[in-house]
Amino acid sequence: MKDSSGVSLRELPSPGFPIQKIFWKVLAGLLHLGNVHFADSEDEAQPCRLMDGTKVSARTSATLLQLSENMLLETMQIRTIKAGKQQQVFRKPCSRAECDTRRDCLAKLIYARLFDWLVSVINSSICADSNSWTAFIGLLDVYGFESFPDNSLEQLCINYANEKLQQHFVAHYLKAQQEEYAIEGLEWSFVNYQDNQTCLDLLEGSPISICSLINEECRLNRPSSAAQLQTRIESALAGKPCLGPNKLSREPSFVVVHFAGPVRYHTEGLVEKNKDPVPPELTGLLQQSQDPLLMMLFPANPEEKTQEELSGQSRAPALTVVSKFKASLEQLLQVLHSTTPHYIRCIKPNSQSQPQTFLQEEVLSQLEACGLVETIHISAAGFPIRVSHQNFVERYKLLRRLRLRTSSGLWGLCSAKGPSEQPLCAKEATLQPLLQDILHALPALIQTATTPSDSAETTQVPLYCGRTKIFMTDSMLELLECGRAQMLEQCARCIQCGWRRHRLQKQEKQRRAAVLIQAAIRSWLTRKHIRRLHIAATAIKRTWRKWRIRMAYLASKELDGMEDKPMPQAPSSLSSSLSPAHTKLLEAIIHLWPMGLVLANSAVGARGFQRKLVAHACLRLPTGNPSNNVQTPQQDQAGITSIRALPQGSIKFHCRKSPLQYADICPEPSASSVTGFNQILLERHRPVQV
Repeated sequence: MKDSSGVSLRELPSPGFPIQKIFWKVLAGLLHLGNVHFADSEDEAQPCRLMDGTKVSARTSATLLQLSENMLLETMQIRTIKAGKQQQVFRKPCSRAECDTRRDCLAKLIYARLFDWLVSVINSSICADSNSWTAFIGLLDVYGFESFPDNSLEQLCINYANEKLQQHFVAHYLKAQQEEYAIEGLEWSFVNYQDNQTCLDLLEGSPISICSLINEECRLNRPSSAAQLQTRIESALAGKPCLGPNKLSREPSFVVVHFAGPVRYHTEGLVEKNKDPVPPELTGLLQQSQDPLLMMLFPANPEEKTQEELSGQSRAPALTVVSKFKASLEQLLQVLHSTTPHYIRCIKPNSQSQPQTFLQEEVLSQLEACGLVETIHISAAGFPIRVSHQNFVERYKLLRRLRLRTSSGLWGLCSAKGPSEQPLCAKEATLQPLLQDILHALPALIQTATTPSDSAETTQVPLYCGRTKIFMTDSMLELLECGRAQMLEQCARCIQCGWRRHRLQKQEKQRRAAVLIQAAIRSWLTRKHIRRLHIAATAIKRTWRKWRIRMAYLASKELDGMEDKPMPQAPSSLSSSLSPAHTKLLEAIIHLWPMGLVLANSAVGARGFQRKLVAHACLRLPTGNPSNNVQTPQQDQAGITSIRALPQGSIKFHCRKSPLQYADICPEPSASSVTGFNQILLERHRPVQV
């Protein structure tokens, strides 16, 4: 088994072989080889010399590729020519341009062999036996349409591939549409579309085309100029419609009108690029390399003959770049025709790679280059929207509510391209009930969306019901989406009304419950507070009554003990020796000293009515009713029967406030009563004789 480069896959290195390291080393040698530059020599008979700054790059490249530096430079600077029957060898120094061309050819040769070998290795490692699989999934990166100010053979090949792929895409798309419409029972004829077969005939047609003329110029053993190639193309292909005029260009060129637009191709260097010759001395140089990878890619087989030797002996035409590209493209199209392709179009919004930036001119040019504009025209001519029955019912089942209350059936629902008598559904019996209800609701939806002036146009609906799918236009899809949005809005309003009503009812219930809970808590707190007050008042009353009874008992006991003691009598000698005036003064002092004692020792709280009672008691004035002033014969002028008249030790008038709360307040107070301990001391009023 061999790849396209002729390298046997059995000669691949073992897993222990450091293939990656050698692979990177060869690529590094190619990069250094690209830095080698030449300068013209003073003598034309001498080869070109290396520039001073590139000698290090040449030495590094030779080291990485494991080649001799002198042989590498000699191969790029000197051309070997074999002539005559005896194959005499002549050595000719190359010009500066030829040296650069041979350098690039050497790099491209190594890179091409390396790329083909790498693809073969990857395919052989991931590909299974062809007998063990029946299907595969392939990814194809399609060439982008190219149009630059200076277009050459590279752009011609790429745009030629785009023309072939665009033709395959249009044919596949139209064929797939026609098959799908036939399966679904839809009668629809394709519209005329722009076919690019004329452009393909210009590029690859037989017997004369642009590619054939370029290949013929390469086979002729004569020097070819750009102007001569232009004249030949214009004269041979003058009647082709896709060959545009070229009157304003000063350089030799020709114009091809592609499906994406006209492109101008310059003929300068076109034939040389198409030849792409590989000098045999470059292949011989690479066969002398000591690198394991290059030795495998360029085996030294003396039995193999070069391309020039084979072409010289058999007189067969040499393979050109256009021929190789055309063969590869035909092989690709065979694979595409045998598979089911799916297309993904990528659009570049701007050439500066900036986010959120869309340049309209660049996007439109890419859409035209990808053929999407033509695809849109083809798709718009039929029914671009296709939905299965299940998806259609799931999305638009809300529209059943718009069904009119009439027995009109499916009036007005017919094919967009068929006659008006044709019903919408070819097999109505096979439709689901929900789908039938939705289709019945479509006239009502159209009637609500159109004005009375357009009522005549509502007899047809741009919608067709196939066996498994629903076909419709963009306008019908927009109408269905609008009706669905209205129904969703009505449902949302109903849900919002129900939710708001439920929320208000819930809030009202919560408010009522909160009021009941607050009332119950307040009632309980009030009852608890009243109960505490009642208990406190009961305790105060009980304590007050105990204290009052105890104080009354102590006061009565003290008064009873003092009344039993005999009163001291004033000495008769003192009264007899004093004058009557002094005697009256002394009696007044004796009678009035309790009042001074009371006033001097009275507390701050003893004022008002209490002081009045004290003064009455000290002065022995009658209080209350006169009938209560009864004199006792046992009292005489020299003594006082109350305990206040006989001070013994330290005497303090008890007018201070009780330490108990509310102790000085009588449960049933009167206007002229004295509360507290003073009431106990003064509750017995006896008349005093002065």
